Amino acid sequence: MSGAPDPQKLYQQVARSIAASISEGRYAPGDRLPSERALADSFRVSRPTIRDAMIALEFQGLVEARQGSGVYVTARGDLEKDPSEAEVSALELTEARRLFEGEACALAAAAVEDEQLAALDRMARELGRHAAGEEGERLEHDFHIAVAHATRNAAIVAAVEEIWMLRRQFPECANGLRRARLSAPEAFADDHRRIVDALRSRDPKSARRVIHDHLNRTVEALLAMAERDALERTRRDMAYRRDELLRRTAI
Repeated sequence: MSGAPDPQKLYQQVARSIAASISEGRYAPGDRLPSERALADSFRVSRPTIRDAMIALEFQGLVEARQGSGVYVTARGDLEKDPSEAEVSALELTEARRLFEGEACALAAAAVEDEQLAALDRMARELGRHAAGEEGERLEHDFHIAVAHATRNAAIVAAVEEIWMLRRQFPECANGLRRARLSAPEAFADDHRRIVDALRSRDPKSARRVIHDHLNRTVEALLAMAERDALERTRRDMAYRRDELLRRTAI
């Protein structure tokens, strides 16, 4: 039986995300990292969480805090990983979202306030305009965190934020979900409008069903993508083998 979520996990995820940016060259040795406030806003976490992440990065020798100046990159590399941690796939993350956010949405339907509904309605309209662009990812995050806030339960908000942090921590997972959204941006936008309508009806069962439908479509898109990718790999492999055989028979 698993215990309560590790309260330190959030800062570790932030640290790994920053370490990945350093490894990918976004921040080079000698560069100053964004301010603590800017990083807190970017990751949507508290400033103490950012401070803990900086300590973890400094311990690994990736950054150096300079008094009165900021935090600077000192080396390029990956933050040492806990061997017990494994890559989270897009399918696994979506399954977790279906479990947690389905119940959060049901509770939100019973607790949501008119001002929150108005804000969610605005976000859904913005998603309709930006579902196919990079802005869509930020809007999607903000929308689902706002649904969690509508439950008026801080523990639920923390759990949903943790799931979304995992998405940013694992690039392959984030890329898979981005491709799933771009495969049908109009349906993606419509799903979020239906979520708002279900919340407005204040019907928990309807709200749960609508978000389950949305995430089920995400799963179907991910499976279809996996099948296409597998077929493409098979075609490339067969083309290589055919060329190799032709070279050998030409000797």
